[in-house]
Amino acid sequence: MIAHVQGIVVAKEDNHLSVSLGPIALNVFVPSSLLASVQVGEKILLHTHLHIRESEWSLFGFREVEERTFFRLLLDAPGVGPKLALSALSTLSPAAITRAVQQEQPALLTQVPGIGKKSAERIVFALKDKLPLREAVTELSPLAEVDMEVVEALTTLGYSVLEAQRAVQGLPADLTTLEDRLRAALSRLA
Repeated sequence: MIAHVQGIVVAKEDNHLSVSLGPIALNVFVPSSLLASVQVGEKILLHTHLHIRESEWSLFGFREVEERTFFRLLLDAPGVGPKLALSALSTLSPAAITRAVQQEQPALLTQVPGIGKKSAERIVFALKDKLPLREAVTELSPLAEVDMEVVEALTTLGYSVLEAQRAVQGLPADLTTLEDRLRAALSRLA
């Protein structure tokens, strides 16, 4: 219904931006990475999704069309509402979500606040045949079990899941213990 919004950011709140479209300002819920990267007074173009319920209309915005596509795909999964889908895109990139689904690694999705093991498994099952961007998987290669533990340890230390995944990618194969791989990943993040 509303394909995109272009205007000036007039305010930033905890989970949304207020975007002025002349005499009108719209509140647009955005991923946390986008929220952190924009400044008040900045001109912005957001690809949007209007979510309508009986009691409220909510507008969700994304810098890239691909993010909006993944947001809509996540809404098709059982038990995933707009706030949870936004949380997933705040935590994981579309490429990471693609990899988790196509390689059936629901543990990666459990890094998203609000998604437990059973929910992650349902999402993987629901999206298995719906993902349009199969080539995006090559951006991040499959994680071994020990690397999943390293990612979990790094997120516990306060790094984002995306930062942790990138730190783990490309670690030397001769580092086989959890401690060695964690130490090497931390040095890459420093």
